[in-house]
Amino acid sequence: MTETTRTTVGIGGAAESTDMVLNIGPQHPSTHGVLRLRLVLDGEVIQHAEPVIGYMHRGAEKLFEARDYRQIVMLANRHDWLSAFSNELGVVMAVERMLGMEVPERAVWLRTLLAELNRVLNHLMFLGSYPLELGGITPVFHAFREREELQAVMEEVSGGRMHYMFNRVGGLKEDLPAGWLGRARHAIADVRSRMDVYDRLVLGNEIFRGRTRGVGVLSREAVHAYGVSGPIARASGVDFDLRRDEPYLAYGELADVLTVVTREDGDCLARFECLLEQSHNALALADACLDRIGELPQGPVNQRLPKVLKAPEGHTYAWTENPLGVNGYYLVSKGEKTPYRLKLRSASFNNIQALTELLPGTQVADMVSILGSLFFVVGDIDK
Repeated sequence: MTETTRTTVGIGGAAESTDMVLNIGPQHPSTHGVLRLRLVLDGEVIQHAEPVIGYMHRGAEKLFEARDYRQIVMLANRHDWLSAFSNELGVVMAVERMLGMEVPERAVWLRTLLAELNRVLNHLMFLGSYPLELGGITPVFHAFREREELQAVMEEVSGGRMHYMFNRVGGLKEDLPAGWLGRARHAIADVRSRMDVYDRLVLGNEIFRGRTRGVGVLSREAVHAYGVSGPIARASGVDFDLRRDEPYLAYGELADVLTVVTREDGDCLARFECLLEQSHNALALADACLDRIGELPQGPVNQRLPKVLKAPEGHTYAWTENPLGVNGYYLVSKGEKTPYRLKLRSASFNNIQALTELLPGTQVADMVSILGSLFFVVGDIDK
């Protein structure tokens, strides 16, 4: 065969040099909500990744401006639907700071307890769903059994299973039902006694370790550059946790129980290990809160508020260590009964940007491993 008769056959005439653009989503079983990833592939290798967000955008920040300070709790409740109690907490703390309001001690400890129970509920969802995304179906059944036990006590105290609406400016909606502390202690003990199943069933599984060890390594420099926070940042060796470094609620008094879990590897396995160990510690913190609440005298759990609540003119920023990372509210007031501006800094919004750094150079088969290990909620991205 001579050079004049040799031909190249391929798609577009030059398949060997043509990149393929692949859309993952916006409806896809491996995403927690409606996210779209636009990938540019060279064969099986990802060359470029662009998260396309906004499919669930509700304009919550603009809606804050049209609701009074009692009503905005409902809007704050919903962006990360797995961390509803913690979301409420950040916005009421911002308003209380503007008002210079002190919250009753009983409410402070109850808020801390419920925030840690909410943290465990959030983490259990990912501890069950992440192995499911990699083909392991069993852990999700364990996770939902434990979630159901904790959900029962959260529902009893607040009346809600998903959106608790239990925080109020100045404290909590109401005091605990009779006998609730005992039932909560029993539920926490039950869940703690079975948490080792994830060490045995998931971390002890060689297939899971093979799919996650050394995959999707996020450097400490990238964490700082993208503003990544929470267990994802701590898995890359960034030792930062607001509960310890800028204590709020009762965390200053729980320093001997609080453990900030870190890893150095920064891969998918390290992120899962951080999430699991942090769940263990959250249950220990909840137990410590129960002990303290049992010692407190009966008293109010909220402050009396005027019929029309107005924050003085000014601005403030309140941030909390939410289950998925740093959650912040920048509140600007013009002295009216509604916020002039309320900017929400959500954890998932910053964390998901790291995909542009993590995915290029990896195999398509590893994409789901990396995506799931970022533990995001799409409502928290889109707001």
